[in-house]
Amino acid sequence: MEKKELAGKILDILKEKYPGPKTKLVWKNPWELLVATILAAQCTDDRVNKVTPTFFKKWPDIRSLAQADLQEVEKVVYSTGFYKNKAKNLINSAKIILINFGGKVPSTMKELTSLPGVARKTANIVLSNCFSKNEGIAVDTHVKRLSNRFGLTSSHNPVIIERDLMKIFDQKDWHLVNHLFVWFGRDVCKSRNPQCENCEFSSICPKIGISGSKQLN
Repeated sequence: MEKKELAGKILDILKEKYPGPKTKLVWKNPWELLVATILAAQCTDDRVNKVTPTFFKKWPDIRSLAQADLQEVEKVVYSTGFYKNKAKNLINSAKIILINFGGKVPSTMKELTSLPGVARKTANIVLSNCFSKNEGIAVDTHVKRLSNRFGLTSSHNPVIIERDLMKIFDQKDWHLVNHLFVWFGRDVCKSRNPQCENCEFSSICPKIGISGSKQLN
């Protein structure tokens, strides 16, 4: 089975399994999702969701964060890991948004990735969820793992993985790939002890990296 055909089958099955998938991060507007996604780097969504209520109570908008004390922000985001970089990037992003974008979160890939701490993954999540724009596919740890196990890519570089996936999934579905892969990766195709015996894809998945199998064309 060729990659594009396999990708279509995977998406059809996951759409049925997870109707209306969405990010597990809690957010109310583009700014809140941007902050949450930056904090989610190398951190679980559950942990971020425990931190953001306090964060947005102390700094409810972009302007208040731009004027925030760095050490205070570090204290609040400490439990998300890499807290020094995250705090610095969040404050600087707020300042740049105020100065360059009129106080509103930008809505293009180029503008979003100009913000400190914002790479394509974060930008894709904000663009698809807040602005209904499919400019790419957010590649996180789940997407990376499943894409390799399914044989949809042979790369471990997020930029190359995204490029490979964009070739085999229809653009209208790009926003779904991340959500569906994340949900399935948490439930079934886990990093350790994947539940292959209970997997809907057991008959078509090459299980690369799990058991001996061949790479797809």
